[in-house]
Amino acid sequence: MSTPKAKILVADDDPAIQELIRLNLELQGYEVIVASNGVETARKAFSERPDLIILDILMPEIDGYEVMRLLKGSEETSNIPIIVLTAYASDAGALISWVEGAEGYLAKPFNPDELLMLVERVLASPEKPTGVK
Repeated sequence: MSTPKAKILVADDDPAIQELIRLNLELQGYEVIVASNGVETARKAFSERPDLIILDILMPEIDGYEVMRLLKGSEETSNIPIIVLTAYASDAGALISWVEGAEGYLAKPFNPDELLMLVERVLASPEKPTGVK
């Protein structure tokens, strides 16, 4: 591959889920960074400026909704698309995710191929804002 693919931050407190997602994304050529709690996720989002975040909702320290509010409320990170991937799947959870600014929502357990298709769709979206430098 001549051009590197996107940098993706995977935020999940379950190491097995992190590894499954990381391996699947890396096999597709993506650069992957992982975070295990909400504070680490926010810190890495600000320092690494990923092209996409895959975000669990139920995480230690601060939950995924609070991470989304923090990132979407900052000019520096508001343009980073977020896919919510959660075991806390419900219509209300999906609605809250959309209201908070998520570009995608997927319930656990999930099909890795479905997640890859969602990642590619969100990254290719013409509505995706370009980076603020």
